[in-house]
Amino acid sequence: MTRTPLRPLARILPARERGENPDDIQRENLRQRQADERDRQRVRAEGRLVVLGVFFFCAFVTVGARMGVLAMTEAEEPVASAASARIAMQRADILDRKGRVLATNLETYSLYAHPQQLVNASEAIEELLKIFPDLDREKLTKVLTGKRKFVWIKPRISPEQRQAVHDIGDPGLLFGRREMRLYPNGPIAAHLLGGASFGKQGVNAAEVVGVAGVEKNFDDYLRDPGNADAPLVLSVDLTIQAVLERVLDAGQRLMHAKGAAAVLMDVHTGEVVAAASLPDFDPNDRPQLDPTRPAEDSPLFNRVVQGVYELGSTFKIFTMSQAIDMGLVTPETEVDTRGPIRFGRFAINDSHRYGATMTVDKIITKSSNVGTARVAQMIGGARQKEFLEGLGLLEPTPFEIAEASGVRPLYPQNWSELSTMTISYGHGISTSPLHLATAYATIANGGYAVSPTLLRKTGPQHGPRVISDRAAADARMMLRHVVTDGTARRFGDVPGYAVAGKTGTADKPKPTGGYYEDKVVATFASMFPVNDPKYVLVVSLDEPTETVGLEQRREAGWTAVPVAAEVIVRVAPLLGLRPDVEPGQMAGISLTAN
Repeated sequence: MTRTPLRPLARILPARERGENPDDIQRENLRQRQADERDRQRVRAEGRLVVLGVFFFCAFVTVGARMGVLAMTEAEEPVASAASARIAMQRADILDRKGRVLATNLETYSLYAHPQQLVNASEAIEELLKIFPDLDREKLTKVLTGKRKFVWIKPRISPEQRQAVHDIGDPGLLFGRREMRLYPNGPIAAHLLGGASFGKQGVNAAEVVGVAGVEKNFDDYLRDPGNADAPLVLSVDLTIQAVLERVLDAGQRLMHAKGAAAVLMDVHTGEVVAAASLPDFDPNDRPQLDPTRPAEDSPLFNRVVQGVYELGSTFKIFTMSQAIDMGLVTPETEVDTRGPIRFGRFAINDSHRYGATMTVDKIITKSSNVGTARVAQMIGGARQKEFLEGLGLLEPTPFEIAEASGVRPLYPQNWSELSTMTISYGHGISTSPLHLATAYATIANGGYAVSPTLLRKTGPQHGPRVISDRAAADARMMLRHVVTDGTARRFGDVPGYAVAGKTGTADKPKPTGGYYEDKVVATFASMFPVNDPKYVLVVSLDEPTETVGLEQRREAGWTAVPVAAEVIVRVAPLLGLRPDVEPGQMAGISLTAN
């Protein structure tokens, strides 16, 4: 900025010549300078006022707009405090194939206490024990009369219990809001769903995590907030699951069995429509595992995937299917059935005398161990093992529950000639009912491998071909003869639904080695309707005994078969299968054709 001098010589010298006082010039310049400064300050002040005005205008517009938005928004109470806001409480629902709820969330409350704020600790303890009889008096007294500032009393309580605690009126007893996992159908599909529990817990929030079954296997998906509105849809049909469990429970009690398992599978997709293991439990109140008892005695033990047993003669059809596929035999081929077959100190024999020879078809129908072992010798151990691998019988199943991945079938590492013969009729190899159902689905669908799944599928999910369609058709025909003329003939056939299947009665192994003489695992693996199979059903009973007749019977034909037949009678109509029934002659009415 250029400053003008107060006493410029250009004006001072002429003023002196005229006899004027130079101080007047200085005073005049000083007044001008002061006037110019006042003008600059005024302009600066006016600019600041404009800026402030614009700022306050924008602020008032923003506040007003926000107030308008809040005024038009429905009031909503917060669900978690800032201290626990990082705990993810959302968990997606689980639905059956028809959209019915299998698992969902329920808003509930937890109960905690600030012991230092209790007005009357002894009275509060007595009242709490009345409301919650399962609480330990000694432990409750210790925590509520100690020096701790915060203690959990109950992780979740019912609305009635909350009101009862509220009526105590002690300010030291407080409630926290949270969500719990609810299984509205109780124990139905318990082993498939598994269960959930609380993970990280805050005062007003708790993390729900899966502990078993589907809940654990899909825990990441179910806990993802982005999937809150995308429920997990299973292949299970709730109605059929309930029917299966009811019939299986009745069969277990009627046959005096220690346990039972059943699995119903779509042969083309591998979808498990229903699967049950008994004894079961209620996932709403999941029991604790008792380490002092054998695992298989626990209700948490899932016999469908964890029950690995020798399943006996149900394996014979695999031997015959492979032999037919390889061109070694046909259903009409005569096979030497003279026994016993001796191999060192071991002997393979039949429970009945079947004569010197039998056809392959009759070997399956009558369930000859000797005949099956002879055919297995034609196949050879290496090819037998490769075939069983293709059926998925030597690896854990890719089933989507947490318990399945850790269960491997048991078979000899040294696959000797003796192993080849015994495995051909289901001894010396142990698998689960789910393994067996998957292998039978391959025969039922025409020879394609399938993977068992709990997820809803659309359309066939065929894997690689394991056996030819011709061999699969011959195998189905032989299995049909087992029901009409063989070991399942008494109870296996279901009017209107042509059932095919194979029985298996295997001695149960002792934990210390060897086999029990009076304990068996009885299994019936079936498919229906045999002319166009849609479903495979496997029913397995642990230590059954049928006592209706004059003598006790443990064979699968007397125990597992009638249970499976009753299941098919009840679920086939629910599956949309129309019975194939020939019209009978109506009394007094003659049918004529125009």
